[in-house]
Amino acid sequence: MDILSPMEWTAVMLSLQVAGWAIAGTLPPAILAAWLLARLDFPGKVLLDGLFHLPLVMPPVVIGYVLLLLLGTRGPIGGFLYETFGIRLIFTSQGASVAAGVVSFPLMVRAIRLSIEAIDRGLEQAARTLGAGPFDRFFTITLPLMLPGVVSGAIIAFASSMGEFGATITFVSNIPGETQTLPLAIYSATQQPDGDAIAARLATISFTVSLVALMASEVIATRVRRMIGQ
Repeated sequence: MDILSPMEWTAVMLSLQVAGWAIAGTLPPAILAAWLLARLDFPGKVLLDGLFHLPLVMPPVVIGYVLLLLLGTRGPIGGFLYETFGIRLIFTSQGASVAAGVVSFPLMVRAIRLSIEAIDRGLEQAARTLGAGPFDRFFTITLPLMLPGVVSGAIIAFASSMGEFGATITFVSNIPGETQTLPLAIYSATQQPDGDAIAARLATISFTVSLVALMASEVIATRVRRMIGQ
């Protein structure tokens, strides 16, 4: 007998898909944001830092509501995307990825920024004296040395995206097979008179995935540090 029903499997697979797309879409801007905060001094840096980390302290429901206003079909951004390219984010799995990506973005920025700040800037300065340009220095020195933070931040953000609830249900609702990720499926199960067993199974999966992700983050980051040291 199958452990999970087809609907439950769909919720699990959709969560993995949403989290994967969320990280793939936000990792490049997270690297850029972390580099800007770690390496440059400019007017408004404190404000920009606060904006990048705002999702950490804002209620997820508020984040979802802001996304609804901006990216809904009547919003300034969402309306343009829908009318020009036919792209609709609200009530779709793509919109769920956007919500998860926004919430997990600060986790990646913090991890990557700490990794960049730990790099000896003398290495970059030495490469500069040898004629290496900005892009050469970044891709041959900075990026490899900050890789542990990138990997660790991406895995932790992936686990966070798997557990995202408030922003997702506010922005894309709770549609089975389309936007009903693992946390939303657990919530729906708890609202059913006979849903305790379903909620327990899905909660166990969520707990296991989160624990494995945290352990993998530490193990992979440690191995990458050893590889760089060698």
